[in-house]
Amino acid sequence: MKSSATEKAAPAKPAAPVTTADRSRRRIPLVIASGVALVLLLGFLLVARATANVNRVALVSLPVGVTAVEARRALYTPARQYVGTLLPWVEAKIGPQLISAYVGTVLVRPGDRVRRGQVIGTLDCRNASATSQAVSMQARALAAQQQALAHEAARVAELEHGGFASANEIEKKQAESASKQAELLSTRASLERATLEVSDCVLRSPFDGEVSDRTMDPGAYVHPGQSIAAVIDRTTVRVDADVPEEDFDLVKPGVRVTIRALATGRRLVGTVARRSPAADESTRTVHFEVDLPDPGRTLPVGTTAEISVAAAAPVPAVEIPLAAGAVKGGKATLFLAENERSRRVIVNVLGEKAGNLFLEPSLAEGALVITEGRALLKEGDHLQVKVELAAPARPTETKGGVE
Repeated sequence: MKSSATEKAAPAKPAAPVTTADRSRRRIPLVIASGVALVLLLGFLLVARATANVNRVALVSLPVGVTAVEARRALYTPARQYVGTLLPWVEAKIGPQLISAYVGTVLVRPGDRVRRGQVIGTLDCRNASATSQAVSMQARALAAQQQALAHEAARVAELEHGGFASANEIEKKQAESASKQAELLSTRASLERATLEVSDCVLRSPFDGEVSDRTMDPGAYVHPGQSIAAVIDRTTVRVDADVPEEDFDLVKPGVRVTIRALATGRRLVGTVARRSPAADESTRTVHFEVDLPDPGRTLPVGTTAEISVAAAAPVPAVEIPLAAGAVKGGKATLFLAENERSRRVIVNVLGEKAGNLFLEPSLAEGALVITEGRALLKEGDHLQVKVELAAPARPTETKGGVE
């Protein structure tokens, strides 16, 4: 009993202090709860944003947005299309004709303008010059010998009257003089050839023009027939083309043609200047040419030209953009916008030109032809139409050459 009272009378132990680890353990549930709440809130916001953009109206009930253009009256001229080449009026390959030598100088570059007689380049012709001088000296020696023989023959002929020279001796002297004269003429001919070879060492332009190409530089070895540069004259440009034999009458001289230069996009008008009287044996095509005066030298030669020749008289037509119709065979399928509804029509095609389609005039002028959005249309679809402005006018044609 005494011990029990002693235990009750003993004072209580003080409580253990709260540490940092205890505080961290108590915060973990709060952090987890906050993260869960934040995730739930973010998910709710994402769901609300997604459901807000849902279209609850059926698409079939909405009008289809399309673009349309008004059909317009026009005249269509049936034409033939050919591909030709723009060529210079004259072209010269500048190079030696008689000798082979090293190129000494080339004084021009492509694009330079040259005058007639202007030096294009020179060759190293020291050997030809030495040969020319040797032949010249030989000709001078032969001339002196021939002159001496001629005088001797004349003096011998004078002795014949006194009986101091025979006829045989006189004829022999005259023959020697004639032989030497022939040898002199042969040497002079060789001298002329040597002089031509020396002259061939200086290469000059044969006409006023422009340098189109430079094929060799100083130090190259050139042979007769090779060129070191090319000169062209573009004051008049020739358009060369070939047509099938059945179009022989369409390209007779004087026929008006329309030309489009692909390099510059220019549209030109000219007339057929000349036509071959015979077709090519292998291709059965007929060659013709059109001359285009170009004093300003604006057309690049060696480029492609599209040539259009009228094949019949103009006929009334309706003109629409090429993208507005699906062409199959000789018919085009179109969609028209009428009273905000689509209508499918099929019209006969007359032809196409410059990105436009020409139809029979059964299509009314001013009808709204759908150009964009027609691929998904069906008959009777409800439309929201945007009308485009009329296409810009075609480039102005230049008559009789290049402006």
